[in-house]
This record gives sequence, structure tokens and C-alpha cells, in this order.
Amino acid sequence: MPLPTFELTYKLNEISSRLFSISFNNTTDIQAYKVVCTYIKELLAKKQTEFYNSQIKKEKKQVYYMSMEFLVGTSLKNNLFNLGVEKLFFKVLSENGKNLNDLYALDPDAGLGNGGLGRLACCYMDSLTTQNFVATGFSIRYEFGIFKQKIIDGWQMEFPDNWLDKGEVWLRPREDDAVYVSFGGETEEWYENGHFKTKLKNCKTVKAIPYDMFITGYNTKAVNKLVLWSAVVPDFDMSAFSRGDYLRSLEQNTMAEVISKVLYPADDHTEGKRLRLKQQYLLCSASLQSIVNFHLKKYKTLSNIEEKIAIHINDTHPALCVPELMRIFMDEHDLSWDEAFLKCSKILTYTNHTVMSEALEKWSVELFKTELPRIYKITEEINRRLVKYLSDIYPNDYKKIDYMSVISDGYVKMYNLCLSCCHKINGVSALHTKILTEGIFKDYYNIDNARFLNVTNGIAYRRWLCQANPNLSNYLLKLLGPGFLTDCNALSELKNHKNNKTVLTDLYTIKQQNKAALAKYISQNNGIKVDINSVFDVQIKRLHEYKRQLLNVLHILYLYIRLKEDKNFHITPKTFIFGAKASAGYIMAKQIISLINSAAELINNSPVTKDLIKVVFLEDYRVSLAEKIIPAADISEQISLAGKEASGTGNMKLMINGAVTLGTLDGANVEILKCVGKNNIYIFGNTEKQVEEILSSGYNVFNYINKNPYLKQVLNMLVSGELNKRFPDILDSLTTNKYGIADRFLNLADFDSYVLAQEEISRAYENKEKFGRMSLMNIANAGLFSADRSVLEYAFNIWDLKR
Repeated sequence: MPLPTFELTYKLNEISSRLFSISFNNTTDIQAYKVVCTYIKELLAKKQTEFYNSQIKKEKKQVYYMSMEFLVGTSLKNNLFNLGVEKLFFKVLSENGKNLNDLYALDPDAGLGNGGLGRLACCYMDSLTTQNFVATGFSIRYEFGIFKQKIIDGWQMEFPDNWLDKGEVWLRPREDDAVYVSFGGETEEWYENGHFKTKLKNCKTVKAIPYDMFITGYNTKAVNKLVLWSAVVPDFDMSAFSRGDYLRSLEQNTMAEVISKVLYPADDHTEGKRLRLKQQYLLCSASLQSIVNFHLKKYKTLSNIEEKIAIHINDTHPALCVPELMRIFMDEHDLSWDEAFLKCSKILTYTNHTVMSEALEKWSVELFKTELPRIYKITEEINRRLVKYLSDIYPNDYKKIDYMSVISDGYVKMYNLCLSCCHKINGVSALHTKILTEGIFKDYYNIDNARFLNVTNGIAYRRWLCQANPNLSNYLLKLLGPGFLTDCNALSELKNHKNNKTVLTDLYTIKQQNKAALAKYISQNNGIKVDINSVFDVQIKRLHEYKRQLLNVLHILYLYIRLKEDKNFHITPKTFIFGAKASAGYIMAKQIISLINSAAELINNSPVTKDLIKVVFLEDYRVSLAEKIIPAADISEQISLAGKEASGTGNMKLMINGAVTLGTLDGANVEILKCVGKNNIYIFGNTEKQVEEILSSGYNVFNYINKNPYLKQVLNMLVSGELNKRFPDILDSLTTNKYGIADRFLNLADFDSYVLAQEEISRAYENKEKFGRMSLMNIANAGLFSADRSVLEYAFNIWDLKR
């Protein structure tokens, strides 16, 4: 920013006068926060316009990234850091009696995501901007986003997260660019001058208003934007209101606004499913209308649209882009089916993020057809043509064709909808892509393997290292120079210091400082005193059974039993730190949270475990909390069942901050192992192939329970009352077929191996030099996992962008 101190002061005073009719030095902290954010937003709006116009003048191809989630987190610090003006703002604010850290504390997390999927989308937008690509993200302006989590009597309770109360200062509404999206009704079809025509009748229409949130890159003139759609009623029914029909006049307004009210409404009932489908269609329809409108404004024709835009479907939530783009091309611009489908196939690309069959999204035909009648007819025709095509390739193989079809068994399968059209499909780690191409997508892969490729996930490391861990970042800057700020691979120079005892001591001191800061937070928020000399063992991620937080807590209970029964049992002091939210309707996940909190209450107050084990569950896990936890972690728990986690990105954030991974051979753990070597990571458990063999041969949990008396005692604790609560459903999920298969994520089969790995960690941690060297090697080898590398692979191999 080319502003001298006095000019920045002048601008802050001008905005303060405009917003609050007072000088900047007389503002309250919240007013000062809004003034500073408004200034940055207006600056970024100008920079974005200049960047966009310069690139469009060159007719650069643009990428549009479609995602139901963008877990933005806080924005103020990120923008100041990327603009290189953080020190300037500290100085100017201090001169006006303000502390920038106080304003940082006011900045809300934009909770527009649930976990890794949404944070990945934001990391990619950051890196695309840093790499000077023209990129636009599209999502929904959820009024409440992901919920605020409170732990009450050990149980997760969900409360509204009104992030817009302060966060709206970052958004720029564009009401003049609103579009209309219709639901329900019936289709009317006819021919006119030899052309097929159709329109919706008796439908309900909402107005979608775009809000821009500007995205900065590091040390670049580029600024991109994330466009968030808000649904409102098109027109208030004044005549109905005047007649006294108040409910009818307000009904449509309520229906419209609820669409963009909450991220991921519970879908364990029909109305929840209906709302989620509407959200997905709102995102796809509004975004695609906007994209096509802007293209036509520039080029006046659709003949070149596939050369000028790439639209990326991030997981299956935006899969409706396929039939909706067909609808726009055919119904609004009179393209033939073949013309429209060819353009769609050249424009659309798709990232798959899961191999779990229950997570492969599908909708009942009845619901889909009722809410989106025209889109269903297009999808039906896509399926008819697909089945005909597949029948020529796999003649008489009806089972395979049924598996590959878009519509079958009363469901519309969104993953097959993407596979039927998109010209590139990618997985997000080497193992994940292998499972896709050799497993669930094998038959599509065999038809055209050129469409499939891997792009291993990456993180915006400047946020997760430079911003979240300034102690470490500043030290590396002095030790290595500034090269790593623009090229993460420059961290590899740290390997030259792996035997330098001074460097190892310095890194240990930095880790202890970060642990002390987290310990202070834990004391203030949980009332628990933790020992910073203990191993900080961290598992922070969305609560899901396949991520196996349950395995972690079973091991903690095992340690408690061993300490209680054997006075000679040695354990290196450990602090187990959890952060996780469970989906509101996911009862088993919420029970696991309750179990963790019950274990914490027992162990933290037991004389048996005093000074040896502490268990901490940090409520309301979010981006800003992760930024406190990650720099302090010694051990990174990445213990999902092999073959279930597509990639993970928490493993990368923890790794670059010097945490040593404890994990299975799952997701990107496989690639982390290759980077750091087997001596700098702890791998345990069955491999993906071994998991398949165990499950296919008839998994008998009692083979594992009966040979380990401690494990049997741990399971008994779940129902004995010793934890002050009983957890019969968790015990049943591990030992009976009540939930389809006993212990379907093989917690018990991997238990012994996990215990041994934890014991190995304890021995290593007691050798400070050895563990410090492991930590150093993790930082030094983190270069592969930069989002800069990932987005370049997407840009050149998937979207065909040019510099």
C-alpha cells in the first residue's frame, strides 16, 4: 500500500466521519474495527476492479470455483499481512490510542464451512490470487453459517452463529446484479419455429443478491472475490397483505430467506433434505446465470465461452451445475442439445472428496422432480443418452450400467452426474485417486482414463505458518532468508541444520512459547491447568466416526486403567487436546464428544493420573482457534481408518508447524511419509488393502477384545458408570451388529498397534534432541503441501489457464 502514515490517518478519519460523524481517535473499538475494515474493503474493491479489467483486456481465461463451503475464518489480519501493511496499521492505530490486537479480537470467523472442504476452498482462492490468476469463488451468504458449539454437561449444544453482526462490513452487495431462481411448479413445453421451447408455471421464485468478499494474495497486485448469494423474496405481495391475508403475504418471504439462513440444515428429515437441495440449486443457478451474463457482456456471443471460462465443481454439492448450465444454454439461448452438452463438457471439471459410499450424494427422484421439474427432465435425458452410450461399451452388463447411471433405484446420483459430463475428474491425494480409479470410478476410468488425474491437496501456508505462528516464521526468516515466503520448497534448506544443536534448542524454545500461550487459553476457557512440558497430543477435525476420535479416547481410558492398576507403569506426561464439531443430527458423533468430556472429567480430577495425563476438549472449534492450537502441537493425530480419508489438510498445517504425525497409511499421510521418511513419522494400523481383507473375511471384534484384557476393561468402562455416564450405544457400535457391522471403522483391530505407536512417541519425546530433529524434518519437508503447488496443477492440468 503506497500510503504514508499521515495519509492513512487522514483516510481513517474521513471514513470515521462518514460512518459515525466523529474523528477516528474518538471511536470505540467496535467503531474503529468497522472503520479499518471499511477502508481495507474499499481499497480492495478498487484493486480488484483494476486487476480484473487488466486481465479481461488481455482476454485471459477465468476460473469459477463452486463450493457450498468457504471456511474463511477471520479476515482482518489475513488482509493486512497479504498487503504487507500490518506494521503500518499497528503504528497508526497506536498513535490514535488503538491497539490492532484488540481489533483482531473483534474480527468474527466467517463460518461458511464445516471443515476441511471449506477451508481448502479458501486456501485455493488465496493461492490463485497470489499466483495472479483471475478466479471467482461462489457460495451462499449463510446468515448463521456453521453453529456456535457450547458444551453443556458434556453434551454438544448448537447455537446460532451470527457472524454477519460484525462480518457484514467485509461484504459489498450488488443488488443491480441480482438474478432469479425458481423452484417447483410444472413445465410447459412446445415447439416454435422448429425449436423446442419450455417454461415453468406455478413455480416459486426467489431473488438472489450477490455479495462480494474480496480475496487478497500475498505480495501481489491481484485481488479476486468470493461471491456469496443471499435469497430474498422478489416482490412483497401487497395485495394479499391489504386483504388481511397476512400469512400468505409473508409465506413467500419466509420461504426465500430460509434458503440462505443456515449452512447444512439437518437432513435427517424430508424438510431438511428439501432445503439442502434448494440451497444447492440456488448456488448453481444464480452463479451460472451470473457467469453467462458477464461473458455475454464482454464477448456478445456464446461461441467462445468454453475457451474463456472454466467452472469447477468442488465435491458433489454443486453437481447441479451440469443440468443447470444445459438449461441456460438450451432454454435461454436456443442451443441444441448436442451443442449445449459439448460446451458443458468442455467447461465443467469436478473434484471428488470422498470414497465412502454413504457420503456419495444422491437425491430421491420424487424430491428432485418436485422441487426442480425442468432440471429433472434435463437430468433424465442426460441419463437416457448415457445409458445408451454405456450399453454400447458394456453390452448386456445391466448391473454395471445401473451402477454407472445417473438415475437408478429411485435416486439421482450426483457423482455420476458429474462423471457423465465433466472433462476432468480428480482425487485429492495419491492414495485417494488410486482408490477412485481402481474402485468406485473404475468403469468410467476404463472408458477414458485421460479424464482422471490426481491433485494432492495443499494449504495456504503463509496463513498457517507465517500468520498463525509468528514466533517460528520470524525465526525461519532470520535463519533461512525470505525465500520461503513465496516458495514453500525453500523450507527444505532447514534440513542443513538438522544436527545443529543451537537450532534444535531454538525450535524447542519457540514450541514451548506457543504451548504456554495455548495453556493460558485452556486455563481461561476450560479451567484446566496443563503442563507445557508434557506432550501436546492434538486431534482437531470434524467429528466423524471414520476419523476415529473414538480410538483416541479408548487409548486414553487404557492409560488410566494401566496407571490405576500398575504403580510401576511408566508414562511420559501427555496432554490430549481435542477440537471438533459434530453435525447437529449426527447422534453417534455427539455421543463421542460426550464420552471425551466424561473421560476428561474423570482423568483431570483423578489422583491416579495427576501430573501425568490431562484431557482437554476445546469447544467451538473454528479457524481462529485452530490458529492457536496448531503452533503448539507436538503430535498430530491423523488416525482415520485407512482408505476412508481422501486427503486431509490438518495434517499439513500441523506438519509445517513442527508437529510429528501419528497416523495410518491414509489420505495424504502416505505422501507425508514419503516426504519426511519413516524415522520422522509414526505409522500404525492396517493398510487399506488389509482393511478390505478384514472386512471381506468376516470381521470378528472379539478376536481382538479377548486377547487384550485391558481393552476389555476399557469397553466395560463405557457402561460401568465409572465415567459418571453410560455409553451403551457406543459399546453396541463396537461390539454388535446393531449398526450394520460391529466396529465398522476397525477401532479395535487397530487398537494394539495404536498403543505401541503411542509408547514409541513417549520414548522419543524424552530424548529432546531426537524429537526436535523429527520436528525440524517435518517443517523442512512441508513444501509439497503448499496450495501454491496445488493450484498451479489445477490451473495447467485441469483448467487450461495461462499465465
